[in-house]
Amino acid sequence: MAVSSEKKVQSVPETVLKRRKQKALAYVEKVKKARREQKKLKLKRRQIFKRAEKYVQEYNKITAEKVRLHRLARKKNCFYVPDEPKLAFYQWCSSSCEENFATVSTETNKQWCFHENKQTYFEYASRSGTLCCVGSVKELIYKRGFAKIDGQRKAITDNLMIEKKLGKYHIICMEDLVHEIYTVGPNFKRATNFLWPFKLNTPNGGWKKKGRHFVEGGDAGNRENHINKLIRRM
Repeated sequence: MAVSSEKKVQSVPETVLKRRKQKALAYVEKVKKARREQKKLKLKRRQIFKRAEKYVQEYNKITAEKVRLHRLARKKNCFYVPDEPKLAFYQWCSSSCEENFATVSTETNKQWCFHENKQTYFEYASRSGTLCCVGSVKELIYKRGFAKIDGQRKAITDNLMIEKKLGKYHIICMEDLVHEIYTVGPNFKRATNFLWPFKLNTPNGGWKKKGRHFVEGGDAGNRENHINKLIRRM
């Protein structure tokens, strides 16, 4: 009796073949999705970079225009009076302020907030000033800024947090947030409401003559553009 040298081929169950095919298709789809996300992220980074570049050009143009007007006024033996800054920075120390002025959005005492530069706000602020320097706004948001997410204070770890809350208002990154606040844009209130009130340290050397106005040598009241120096001390 002849012995067959051919080996019998083992058959693979159809369910196993289907499972293998599904895994292969899932892997291909996963790779495609990862590539799409990578491409999308690359385009977004490029968009953010272009926006940041545009904002820098805008800030430089504003500064150059101010310098030009100063020089022109000096040449004509005149005085140049710049426009009143649109943005102000306030500290609210008394809970009665919130009762008397419902639009103030602070939750605890001794916190600082961005607001539009309006005389009404100055009357209720313990300390305040106008921000005419974009560097101060950047420094506050980048170094001291926290987001208000579901009523909780959260560190701003990436641009995705900003985009989730403010993306529909075309604010998708930190530079957009800085620009919207500094220029007091159309979505200024939404941008400031996204930020948790700033908790700043007591300035180096402490407060002096808290009950006396700034123009009288104290630390209370509106100090206008001198607020920028105070921020650096805190």
